Amino acid sequence: MQTTDSDFRPALSLVASPTKRRVLLDLAKEAERRGFTGIACPSLGAAMGLCTSLAHETTTIRFWSSIQPIYYSHPAETANTAAHIHEISGGRFALGLGVSHGPVVERLGVHTGKPLHDVETYVSAVRTQQRFSGDLPPILLATLRDKMLALAVEIADGAVWANASLDDIDRQVATVRKSRDTDFFLANMVPTVIADDLSQARAINRRTMLGYVSLPNYRNYWRGAGFEEQMDALEDALATNDKSRITDAMGSEWLDNCTISGDAVTVRGRLLEWHHRGVHPIAVMSSTSGGQVKAIGELFAAFD
Repeated sequence: MQTTDSDFRPALSLVASPTKRRVLLDLAKEAERRGFTGIACPSLGAAMGLCTSLAHETTTIRFWSSIQPIYYSHPAETANTAAHIHEISGGRFALGLGVSHGPVVERLGVHTGKPLHDVETYVSAVRTQQRFSGDLPPILLATLRDKMLALAVEIADGAVWANASLDDIDRQVATVRKSRDTDFFLANMVPTVIADDLSQARAINRRTMLGYVSLPNYRNYWRGAGFEEQMDALEDALATNDKSRITDAMGSEWLDNCTISGDAVTVRGRLLEWHHRGVHPIAVMSSTSGGQVKAIGELFAAFD
């Protein structure tokens, strides 16, 4: 049955934070009851553990790791766990894999190679394990720039961006659809704040984006998406190591292109716009007046 604009619900990101895990599972069940279309489980909240719980606690909603870093566990163990979740969930789970970010991997003390090579090798090893693990779920790759997206098209079942550019996404989607049909899953993690005060909402999203603008791969991506002047300004600010100057350099045009800030009507419209572009939006919620639980409650209310 065709989903109408009025019926549309995005996916949402859930981080299973310490002491909040039971509450988050209850929120997942509420999201399922309300017709939200998926749950993305980021690595900072023990993605595979949360996905295992979702397999038991929910019955219809789709969910996926977004993402499970390939350097966190041996591919054989990842395959065994993924196959278990796939079987127990009745096929509702997808295994999202990626390289994470340089600073995160460095803290692990892991020796890495080239991201494209490491991802391709890891996916191959996961699939080799299938003869022991049992059937595997669909595999999604964390993507951003064109080469990783091309690898996802070649070896995976879908791709997931984080903080993608709305202005540039049509070009990337068009390259995917030249060789893969609509069964190839496309999604984007979109930092989202619902508030009547636009400046307050943007301030929260600027705080969220602070870590991302420090990463060269993200700045190179946004340059390619047409934000050269913004990235020049950010690099000048980053050189000073002055957080307030860095925040000031995050112009609203760029910010509104890769995050969503505004009242409920604005947020619903922007999430729907991603959907119309052929990329399933994953609302990564923050709030001006509380934590994750409050923010997700605000998302639920926006779609009442």
